[in-house]
Amino acid sequence: MLAYFVNRRAALSMRAGGARLHSLESFHGLFAALSVLVPVFVGILFWLVLEGAVVDLFMLRGLPAGTFDGLDSGASQLIVAEIKSIAGGRVFGTPEAWKIEAAERLVRYHRIADWLLVALVAITAAILLWVARRSVVEQFRARQGAERIVLGLMIFCATVAIFVTIGIVFALTFETIKFFQIVPITEFLFGTSWEPQIPIREDQVAAEGAFGAIPVFLGTIVISAVALFVAVPVGLMTAIYLNEFAPQRVRKSVKPVLEILAGVPTVVYGFFAVLTVAPAIRQFAASIGVDVAPNTALAAGGVMGIMLIPFISSFADDALSAVPRSLRDGALALGATRGEMMLNVLFPAAIPGIVGGVLLAVSRAIGETMIVVMAAGLIAKMTINPLDSVTAVTVQIVTLLIGDTAFDNPKTLSAFALGMMLFLATLIINIFALRIVRKYREIYD
Repeated sequence: MLAYFVNRRAALSMRAGGARLHSLESFHGLFAALSVLVPVFVGILFWLVLEGAVVDLFMLRGLPAGTFDGLDSGASQLIVAEIKSIAGGRVFGTPEAWKIEAAERLVRYHRIADWLLVALVAITAAILLWVARRSVVEQFRARQGAERIVLGLMIFCATVAIFVTIGIVFALTFETIKFFQIVPITEFLFGTSWEPQIPIREDQVAAEGAFGAIPVFLGTIVISAVALFVAVPVGLMTAIYLNEFAPQRVRKSVKPVLEILAGVPTVVYGFFAVLTVAPAIRQFAASIGVDVAPNTALAAGGVMGIMLIPFISSFADDALSAVPRSLRDGALALGATRGEMMLNVLFPAAIPGIVGGVLLAVSRAIGETMIVVMAAGLIAKMTINPLDSVTAVTVQIVTLLIGDTAFDNPKTLSAFALGMMLFLATLIINIFALRIVRKYREIYD
């Protein structure tokens, strides 16, 4: 802020003195602010990333000689964690004197590091402010300079997003390859039994494990199908009504409600499924003499469908609104009713956007976790009965990675194989949806 006002005031003074500046005063201030803010912010991030490791290194050097002799990495990490806990004020029992001394030293080093950071930021900001102030001359193109900095920030953010995606793909790929080196890929893709419990220690009694993923994928498909059976018709009908038939007052009232429904956390939907929908389904089934499992795909899928209604409705409404007005007016001018115009002209023209929204909703349903964990069950079954208990890919990933995990056995590695299959499925669905939207949008534009 100081850099902005200093350079802006300097530019105003020069213009008042008769100088002809290339850029406006606000651009000179913006260039100075960005020139100070960006390097200082990057420096703070690097400092915070490295501070913990450097402070821990200095703290460990001050420990008594032989502290870690004969200890494995786990025991050494427990000692360091205890020292950090004492430094944070969380003392359990009566720790040794050398641990208390190490904790005090750790606190002191962190305090020194904080003051060094303040000093470094102040000195760097002052130098950058001085350099930016010297740039206020008649020929300096401040607007182009500020735009270059903003463009660099946008390129950096896009690059980070790309490399994060690449990192996720590589992490999944490497762990999946390890899994398929232990379990044949044919067993995973075509096996009909999913029992990932295996003995981790030699003295432990457990099953040998079965990693046939078809029941898991089948459960995901059943839950997603139920969700789409609920969400697609309701969402489309809602969009058609709000776009064409609803009075303006109703539209202004219903649209915010749908947006609120889209913002409800999924754990709340899970509670709704467990406490309301599932008991209602069981009670109704009992009244007509039908056996229903305590956790059912119908309850999880139905509530998930309610969650997807605003998603599909919003996509469909945008697709209907994007249809050229001339098609709507031409159909009405030829004598078509509003219903005929919607059914025969407007809806077919908007189908590409609607299909794209539905496919994106499918990927959202496949990746949903919380509702399925709370309402569908944990046991993988070869069934397509929505009244039975099933599980999904996301649920199995959660259960396999809960607790103490060692990334060297097929039970844990199978979670990465499931994650890779889920990633590929959602990627294919999203690509397919984008291709449909792009292909047919060009026709109607």
